[in-house]
Amino acid sequence: MLFSTGVSAVQSRFRAGALFALLLTWPLPTTARAEACRVSPWPLWQTFAAHFVQPDGRVMDASTPQRHSSSEGQSYAMFFALVANDREAFDKLWRWSVNNLAQGDINTHLPGWFWGLDEHGEWILLDSNSASDGDLWFAYALLEAGRLWHRPDYTEDGHQLLHNVASQEVATLPGLGKMLMPGKFGFIKPDPATPEQWQLNPSYMPIPILHRFAEVDPAGPWAEIANNTAALIQAVSRNGFVADWVTYRATGPETGEFVVDPTKGDLGSYDAIRTYLWAGLMPAPDRLRKPLLDSLSGMLQATTEDGAPPEKVRVKSGERSGAGPFGFSAALLPYLKALGKDTLQQQQALRVEQLMAQSLTPEAIELAQPPYYFFVLSLFSLGYMDNRYHFLIDGKLQPMWETTCLRATML
Repeated sequence: MLFSTGVSAVQSRFRAGALFALLLTWPLPTTARAEACRVSPWPLWQTFAAHFVQPDGRVMDASTPQRHSSSEGQSYAMFFALVANDREAFDKLWRWSVNNLAQGDINTHLPGWFWGLDEHGEWILLDSNSASDGDLWFAYALLEAGRLWHRPDYTEDGHQLLHNVASQEVATLPGLGKMLMPGKFGFIKPDPATPEQWQLNPSYMPIPILHRFAEVDPAGPWAEIANNTAALIQAVSRNGFVADWVTYRATGPETGEFVVDPTKGDLGSYDAIRTYLWAGLMPAPDRLRKPLLDSLSGMLQATTEDGAPPEKVRVKSGERSGAGPFGFSAALLPYLKALGKDTLQQQQALRVEQLMAQSLTPEAIELAQPPYYFFVLSLFSLGYMDNRYHFLIDGKLQPMWETTCLRATML
């Protein structure tokens, strides 16, 4: 509160504001600039690192017997470390990933997706097949870390990984064009009795990072994949929901169609929830944003009616069951913000806060590791909602610490 003698409160506030503006333009000593560049720690990242990141840089999910690590988990954590400006953790996460998932050589190997404890008690790479969602986030985190931290080694690794993805995980679908496959092997399913089919995962392809790849690799397939991802989601979203997995089936040499996946069915659940999250994270000027949000309106209706997002949805019928965990509510916060649903957004944010706190009580932690996936979804969402990062129209990452440090260097 401002107190004044002989002047009005308005005048006092004006003079205080003028003084503050003057201080902003006055050159500061180097030490003061360094202080101004410091961003407050990100408590949620610190909580995640404490419970999930091992000292050597391995992200461990203890919910499975293998106490496994995955390319998804490593790459997500690298993105969070970048948002937190935690350079030491980022480097450890990447070095562990290269050494243990990519056999020490990313020039010739895509990271294997699943590492953990085998039946003989050995810690090994349990499945060497790649997972393209993890590969995309690895490449994005590396390219943006190289740019923001001025680390050409990260930039070089990011370009190499992006090249490997384009050459090993991208297929050309008749009547559609370039599309990202979920992994290197096992997702193209030729069958003498049926047309050729490609199994796809809509949640593997966040459009903002595809836009960034199109900027750094304009000759690559990324702009086409971004457009085709939007086309995929619009084509398969029935009753305003999207399934975890879908299939594209050839109907002729140059034609095809999206169909219900013959093995996974039309269930939308733990994979699909990310599709709503990625749509919500898209910058408002992106021309693909509104069509995507419009096609995903079923989740808004379900959450409004039930008070929580459904855990499972049958996309064809719209039948839903179960209340989704707090990670689902967290994933919807950017989506609800983009739709302007402030009241529902606040309700879901309160649900996240309450249920997350319950998972972190000493009694809960004594019984089990906190739920890894729900925390991952929460870091993506709450980091965005707290303005710790956002994506620019060209896909560049703008973390809070970058703008803070830029202002400090201008002082």
